[in-house]
Amino acid sequence: MFTIEHDFEATIITLIDEGTPFLQGDITINAFQDCITVEQVDPQTDRLQRITISMTQLQELQSALNLPEGSYRVAEDPE
Repeated sequence: MFTIEHDFEATIITLIDEGTPFLQGDITINAFQDCITVEQVDPQTDRLQRITISMTQLQELQSALNLPEGSYRVAEDPE
């Protein structure tokens, strides 16, 4: 299950783990104009963990999900 909310500065996506035995905490993704943040509460410390991804990194991640094992460089679009 997931939710999508549009806030003033960001689009907020929350992924809710509804699977069986080994459930993970909810993941919140904040999509800003210049970066993406991914947040999850660490159950051992009860502290919020956050990573920030640049838009370039996000595009590379999107490409990587559909490629076989290897090393790649995303070509820049010529203008």
